[in-house]
Amino acid sequence: MAAPLMSTYAPPDLVFERGEGVRLYTGDNKAYLDFISGIAVNALGHGHPKAVAALKAQADKLWHLSNMFKVPGQVELAKKYTETSFADRVFFTNSGAEAVEASLKAARRYFYDKGEPHRYRVITFTGAFHGRTYGAINAGGNPAYLKGFGPRMEGFDQIEFGDHEATKAAITEETAAILVEPVQGEGGVRALPDVCLRGLRELCDEHGLLLIYDEVQCGAGRTGKMWAHEWAETAQPDIMAVAKGVGGGFPMGACLTTEAVGKGMVVGTHGSTFGGNPLAMAVGNVVFDELNAPGFFDKVNQVSNFMHQQLAGLADRHEGIVEEVRGKGLLMGLKLREGIVNKAVAGEARDRGLLIGAAGDNVARMAPPLIITEDDASEAIGILDDALTAAGK
Repeated sequence: MAAPLMSTYAPPDLVFERGEGVRLYTGDNKAYLDFISGIAVNALGHGHPKAVAALKAQADKLWHLSNMFKVPGQVELAKKYTETSFADRVFFTNSGAEAVEASLKAARRYFYDKGEPHRYRVITFTGAFHGRTYGAINAGGNPAYLKGFGPRMEGFDQIEFGDHEATKAAITEETAAILVEPVQGEGGVRALPDVCLRGLRELCDEHGLLLIYDEVQCGAGRTGKMWAHEWAETAQPDIMAVAKGVGGGFPMGACLTTEAVGKGMVVGTHGSTFGGNPLAMAVGNVVFDELNAPGFFDKVNQVSNFMHQQLAGLADRHEGIVEEVRGKGLLMGLKLREGIVNKAVAGEARDRGLLIGAAGDNVARMAPPLIITEDDASEAIGILDDALTAAGK
């Protein structure tokens, strides 16, 4: 008899019992090198001692309050975010989709409070993925995710990814914001060049729009800086949605805004029962501290540069299979040629003890824990080498 679950997932016949560092283990103690880390979530790997200790300590004291009462951990983490980023205000959520929803509401509320309620439309891009809620799938615009869920939600204008002139042409008097992932994850691990991010910032400034970044997957140190847009230096957003890696494996997200935007989100405009609960905040504070420890990002950049070099060599050896290497930092992908299926490559890798994912545009995606070493990367490259050879046959 099948498990009484909705058939929304198709996992392999594989059950993991525990995780340690960058590896997962089955009940019979077979080890797998984890280069997907819960889809870019386990930033510090599995069972990080400080995160585990913080969670256990908090669990012994208090699990849940709701936001009817103050949660000191929220204030502590919000200060860390705002003191080190563009942001002045923070709203905590449980997931990336919720962070995106909060971002969209904050943008519309901003213009409502300015006496411009007609400005509500949001420009988005092909290949985007912003979550699975109704608003988020309409923002993403993927027909496969929209099918069967009624008419399209009005208010989103989708533009071809990377087409600056088309983006400019799409701006009307009803446009409120531009929403973009600095590095697309589900859409095929495509990084928007820094010059394009700066161009979007300039476009928003010119037309009085808000710039919203979805850094749910590419944030939290994934690219070698705390937030991916920081590589572009002068392309700071007005609003940013984050999740995944910021909780290190505990469900957690946040919407970060400037003071101008955040001050409009007053009592009654938004809320969450579980968002920012004491358990999440205990872990979130540890994750932030570990990511921002001296030298941490230097190690991330060192190993990611090594990994990209090795992937380039792999692509050269398998030029009939791999079209290009994509990504930024430790969010990487191999764009495969027509006839080679990314899920098949992921299956071949899994059979050999390496866990990777499959993203859009026929990309084999990798998002390992940020604590991997060059030895881990070399082991992964060796397995990928064999997996590509097998897939090519």
